[in-house]
Amino acid sequence: MKRSGRLSYHVCRIILGAFFIYAGALKVIDAQAFAGQVAAYQVLPYQWNYVAAATLPWVELLCGLLLLINRKVRPASLVIGLLTLVFMVVLSSVLFRGLNIDCGCFGPHIRSTPQQALMRNILILAFAHFVFHLRNKYISKEKG
Repeated sequence: MKRSGRLSYHVCRIILGAFFIYAGALKVIDAQAFAGQVAAYQVLPYQWNYVAAATLPWVELLCGLLLLINRKVRPASLVIGLLTLVFMVVLSSVLFRGLNIDCGCFGPHIRSTPQQALMRNILILAFAHFVFHLRNKYISKEKG
């Protein structure tokens, strides 16, 4: 792999990891508020809002940490990509139903509209895709 490709891989991996550590940590700090934000989407039964609010931030933290320390990068970027795709479907549902809610991406601290979150998630999905595929090229070049 060329030097620029390796540098791009590491920059994207670190940015994506730091982003998910930050977002996950903010949600862990105030899980009750995050559960309220999950409930605002009106897609899960009441009890599942708390399960999602208690689980998702830890998954985000773990994946972000794995990306940051450059371990299990492909599985972590795959999970991030899948979570992002699911969230994009849910955001599209919110837009289609005309709900005007805060996305809850950064807990109660930073507000953004579903449109803003959807645009941000397109970028996140591109980063996750890039990291997933560059990791494969990076490892095969190093070993071979």
